[in-house]
Amino acid sequence: MSGMGGRGGMLGMGGMGEATLERRRSRAFRELNTTLTVMAREITLLLKSPSTLVVSLAMPIMMMGMIGGNLMQNMAGGLGFDFGGFMLVGMLVNMLFMMVSMNMTSLVEDRETDFNQEMLVSPVSRYSLVVGKILGATFGAILSMVGTLLVGLLMGITLPVGKLLLVLALSPLFCLSGGALAMMLIGLIKSKKAANMAVMLITMPQMFLSGAIIPINNSDGVLMVLSRLMPMTYCLDLARAAVNAGTPEYESVVMFDPVVNFAAIAALTLACLVAGTYFYAQSGKNR
Repeated sequence: MSGMGGRGGMLGMGGMGEATLERRRSRAFRELNTTLTVMAREITLLLKSPSTLVVSLAMPIMMMGMIGGNLMQNMAGGLGFDFGGFMLVGMLVNMLFMMVSMNMTSLVEDRETDFNQEMLVSPVSRYSLVVGKILGATFGAILSMVGTLLVGLLMGITLPVGKLLLVLALSPLFCLSGGALAMMLIGLIKSKKAANMAVMLITMPQMFLSGAIIPINNSDGVLMVLSRLMPMTYCLDLARAAVNAGTPEYESVVMFDPVVNFAAIAALTLACLVAGTYFYAQSGKNR
């Protein structure tokens, strides 16, 4: 009898374990489905907005062609490395950050139309909603990379296909980092106009302080501290490490070990994502 009871208890525990595992699988599937659904919605909205697509392609013309071209003509000499390639990689990463951050401002519009509340009351993780939003915004950011490459081609600046594919493979990580940083502000801002201004305040300084188009190897004091606090600094350095690996220019353009860059990106992205998602969720509760 005791043996039968013991076997029955073991079978009961096994059944409970299988039920728990099934619940976890169901929850994981629900979270993944939520992320993919939100991502698909963002891509659909982007495709239905021709003006956004035009901006995604036109922005690199201004940033790369005008600012980059002027710098290339006036300060490229005597640097000890190819400034054109340095700038192209910098502008590719910068456009990813800028376009993802700009697309993330639609969260404020979602809040104003109460779509935000409909998402927040659903029985899914807030992180699934936010990550889906960032991944959807990544689609428009990738388009900006196409525009940047076209402008670079017109300026006579190109990357080998293998190196370009490495940057493309890293781009989702960079977009996640840029989107998480934007979430920090968007969760605290109530109007889309203010959100657009705030995004420009965090993207434009990063372009200059993180080394997108101006080398920052010798920066010190306040400028050095600010650059080290910016996720784009480490994203840029990681991208340049991938592009310049095995070349004589590596030591001149790469500041940190790729492992250090990856660890810094992961830490800053996680911190911004947790804080930004908390502010975002709280803003919905306070309406």
